[in-house]
Amino acid sequence: MFGSVLVANRGEIARRVFRTARRLGLRTVAVYSDADARAAHVREADQAIRIGPAPARESYLRADAVLEAARASGAEAIHPGYGFLSENPEFAEAVAAAGLVWIGPPPSAIRAMGLKDAAKRLMAEAGVAVTPGWLGEDQSPDNLARQAAAVGFPVLIKAVAGGGGKGMKPAASAAEFPDALASAQREAAAAFGDDRVLIERYLARPRHIEVQVFGDANGNVVHLFERDCSLQRRHQKVIEEAPAPGMDEPVRAAVCEAAVRAARAVGYVGAGTVEFIADASKGLRADRVFFMEMNTRLQVEHPVTEMITGQDLVEWQFRVAAGERLPLSQPEITRHGHALEARLYAEDPAAGFLPSTGRLERFRTGSDGGAGGELRIDSAVEDGDEVTPFYDPMIAKLVVHGPSRAAAAAALAQACRSVQVWPVCTNAGFLARCLEHPDFVAGEVDTAFIPSRLDALTRRPEPPISVLAQAGAAALEAVAGPSGRSDPWSSASATSGFRLNAPARRSARLWFEGRPVEASLEPALGRTAHAHQDADRVVVFDAGEAYAFDRAASRSGEGEAAGDGAVLAPMPGRIVAVNVAAGERVSRGRPLLVLEAMKMEHALPAPFDGIVAETAAAVGDQVTEGALLARLERESPPPA
Repeated sequence: MFGSVLVANRGEIARRVFRTARRLGLRTVAVYSDADARAAHVREADQAIRIGPAPARESYLRADAVLEAARASGAEAIHPGYGFLSENPEFAEAVAAAGLVWIGPPPSAIRAMGLKDAAKRLMAEAGVAVTPGWLGEDQSPDNLARQAAAVGFPVLIKAVAGGGGKGMKPAASAAEFPDALASAQREAAAAFGDDRVLIERYLARPRHIEVQVFGDANGNVVHLFERDCSLQRRHQKVIEEAPAPGMDEPVRAAVCEAAVRAARAVGYVGAGTVEFIADASKGLRADRVFFMEMNTRLQVEHPVTEMITGQDLVEWQFRVAAGERLPLSQPEITRHGHALEARLYAEDPAAGFLPSTGRLERFRTGSDGGAGGELRIDSAVEDGDEVTPFYDPMIAKLVVHGPSRAAAAAALAQACRSVQVWPVCTNAGFLARCLEHPDFVAGEVDTAFIPSRLDALTRRPEPPISVLAQAGAAALEAVAGPSGRSDPWSSASATSGFRLNAPARRSARLWFEGRPVEASLEPALGRTAHAHQDADRVVVFDAGEAYAFDRAASRSGEGEAAGDGAVLAPMPGRIVAVNVAAGERVSRGRPLLVLEAMKMEHALPAPFDGIVAETAAAVGDQVTEGALLARLERESPPPA
């Protein structure tokens, strides 16, 4: 075994790899960009080396900088994590050429599975069923439109070099196809430097099933069962679980055998995931499960496999990379119980899942609340850390293992409800609502689960009475101070009412989302451990949501900026499309511009029906948060 490892990545995956490395007695080396100089993974490593400025293309995607860091640190091996350079065959070759151990599959396997069209051909030759569709060299828009019509709408446009949902767009009709194609090609070019696409039939009720495979240099290949990753938004996984609900043993055996056959076809070594798309319109059947792609790396969702098998997949990676045989043979790999993982993102579901950035004044990940599960937290951040706009918005993974799916889901929902993060927004409440939805509890899952219930899942509840009472308690405590006496000059307005033969009623006037609320507090209520205060606000955490109450009315106008028709950049990013021109009439909700930030495209809609008065940004512009991008004017009513 090598004695030291450099992780060519950041955030929670770097910390997770370090955890196993420390247990095995290996020296750990972190790399970081300027944006991550004080990040948690940097603090935890035995040694950390700067590799460049904040943008990933100038730091984490620079193979030469990573290799120079390995040379300077004396690291003997490189673990790429996922994303960034993890599936770059040239980087893998450069690592080996530098005399270092590459903790990943052979470059030949990465190349074979790196292009979706070539991978589909290879899998078909190996006898693995593939999704019906079209792939070819003629990438002209007219030909792609014809091929989509031949496949039959609805279709799914996918980047040939894609992964992670980038460069993947559905088109329900020929009319939708041109815009979907242009968006897919833009994302593909930005993410992979390759705008080629293929077209697949869009399945009626698709489920995303994937199988964890592992190979060694001695020709041994095994699987560690399947995962269901069907709960997705914009093709980005949100909640994953193992085993797949509703899958019987004959189907499981067929799918896992197909995955092993796929891995053998490319001489696979190390950890990999073979992904399948299943047409679940008639339940999970072996003849309706199709190969989709192979991810030649460790997956974000690998913890659910670790929890049902009791194996440390990163340790397996280390041992296989060091030339050892697989730790277990196929008959020795068993599973027990059920595991689920929820991805905690820095984003605001109620605002169209816009990413959220800033310093974390409070970061508390939940407990299972005694709900009957083993809870694991893989986190990228801690209190005081900064969430920047430069990288993926996932800040933690909450994983629960339980004796049954019902027990694990209940425990994970409780863990999500217990999350307390401020002032950065998160999707914790949204995750809890997904996990507690009756259809999810019943195992009725497919990739349309979230889109078809989007409004109910993203709508944040109004603050309940208990939250108002907690806000009032915190505000009144601040007014009274440690002595218990009222401070008449406090910015929070406190009142006390005298009632004969009854305790005095106390209340505080606060402002919630620009409107005044009176938070009443009976003396018996007592204190709460779920409130956070600063000079201007009281924040109460409840069911995964953060309810912010202003102490004064000065903020009451916030949230109304759209009233003047100004469309502002919600975060720093790059303009990749301007869909309108000055003088054009638009309807409310129409996408005016597209902003690329945190590795995704974000369409910025018209706030109301009106006329475009001006566009203040052009394609390619780098914009700062709050920059004016466009302005609308309401149409004047016709003369009476």
